[in-house]
Amino acid sequence: MSEGRWRDLGPRVGSAIVLIALAVGCFMAGPRAFGVLISAFTGLMVWELTRMIGAKTAQLPVVLGLVAAVTTGLPLTTLGYLTPFLLLFTMVALHLSVIKDRLISMAYGLAVLLTGAGLLRLTHLDPDLVIGIIVVVVVTDVAGYFAGKSIGGRKFWPSISPKKTWAGIAAGWAAAALIALVVTLDVRIALVAMGMSFASQLGDIAESAIKRRAEVKDSSNLIPGHGGVLDRFDGIVGATLVLAAVLFVFRFV
Repeated sequence: MSEGRWRDLGPRVGSAIVLIALAVGCFMAGPRAFGVLISAFTGLMVWELTRMIGAKTAQLPVVLGLVAAVTTGLPLTTLGYLTPFLLLFTMVALHLSVIKDRLISMAYGLAVLLTGAGLLRLTHLDPDLVIGIIVVVVVTDVAGYFAGKSIGGRKFWPSISPKKTWAGIAAGWAAAALIALVVTLDVRIALVAMGMSFASQLGDIAESAIKRRAEVKDSSNLIPGHGGVLDRFDGIVGATLVLAAVLFVFRFV
């Protein structure tokens, strides 16, 4: 019984190692290389979202994924001024391309695109913040996974995400706050990290709700042990948007 509980651990760890190596390699190569990686992942997430909800034709998810990747990556070029127009075009295209849940696809698609654009900007302004986002999400995921599997207990939102428990949710908050406190010795940053941790969990739950409506288990099968890119990086969406909101507020306060 205990072996079955951890049967997905091997593929998850293997895929995580590959993804971390890819991210670290691109990050060390410089902002442009890391920006290309962010753009590619953003495009893949939009491709998965459009396929999952149900596009009118088989070609539309590919086209929208490419447009999303280009839209996110344009700030790396001299054509960066076109980004707002392409963003609007992508939202309209998402609305017109899917068969059902158009508002959901637009809202989540916008969140994905804003996340990609936000990460790209942070890569150039303060790479340490990008590392912080990744650390918070990874720590939240790992702590939640082991606490949920080991402790179990009451489910957090069983109708949408039956595997998440309150023990795993709380463990994610605590781990993110503790890591931030140890690294920065700043209680305020630890509280922000806790908020980002909860947002990353809500990002995962939101994607789970979309998958449940679409009646699919995973957004795709690109990543062994995790499913798709959207399955793996849904937490990044929530954490990035919360950090962006905090930075925006403190800029004017």
